[in-house]
Amino acid sequence: MIKRTISIVTLLCTLVSCNAQNSAKNIGENEVAKTDQENVDSFTTSEGTSIKMYCIKHGSVRMQIGQTEEKWIYVDPVTNAVQPATDFTTLPKADYIFVTHEHFDHLDSVAIRQLTKEGTTLITNPRSSEILGGKGSVMKNGDVILLWLGKGFSGTWRVDAVPAYNTSSDKQQFHPKGRDNGYVLTIDGFRIYIAGDTEDIEEMKDIKDVDVAFLPCNLPYTMSPEQLAKAAKMINPKVLFPYHYGQTDIQQVVKLLEGSGIDVRIRQYQ
Repeated sequence: MIKRTISIVTLLCTLVSCNAQNSAKNIGENEVAKTDQENVDSFTTSEGTSIKMYCIKHGSVRMQIGQTEEKWIYVDPVTNAVQPATDFTTLPKADYIFVTHEHFDHLDSVAIRQLTKEGTTLITNPRSSEILGGKGSVMKNGDVILLWLGKGFSGTWRVDAVPAYNTSSDKQQFHPKGRDNGYVLTIDGFRIYIAGDTEDIEEMKDIKDVDVAFLPCNLPYTMSPEQLAKAAKMINPKVLFPYHYGQTDIQQVVKLLEGSGIDVRIRQYQ
């Protein structure tokens, strides 16, 4: 796989004019705290860094990293393409925006514009960058970058772009192999896997030591509950958020993973 390391100085992409949301232990003794609100889940890394995950909807995720010196991460923010509509001007501006692929319910130039401030870093798959007129820092499957955060944070964050695609013969037109990204964010050894739109692909076996995973469950585009349960057992995250699940009876996933040791948390990711 291709790997490249980019410092935060060279990665920064300013998008001011872009048009375009239980305790467990990691190997590094990362602590997972219980949910403090229905739509906020709190975690603490082995270095004492606070991570809060806010459920927005569908495939849109918001994360707050740190408290005194905080960074805000958004994944696939969408305004009104998915209901209920979200006004991102009312939320904190983004330090990092990740886009997994170009479908309208994942790539939204309005949301990106609303969240952008001076110094916002946008990271996308190649096709999304093309649609945005070349904006953003492009990552392909297998690429790795390191982000230097500056004062208030220890070390660097690592970002891995991992494959996300359909394998079923009747679904491959939705997400062909090699086009879209999932992302693995590693913060103080705390590993967060955001799968994007994918089925239970073989490459998931290579994603190890995951603290939190976001896996989609929305036929016919992504996985069935049975596929999601299979994927979860391959990855074996400590905490699992089924997301992008539309009208799926998501309680099926909870039942299928009973006794697995995986903490399955259902939030409003319809």
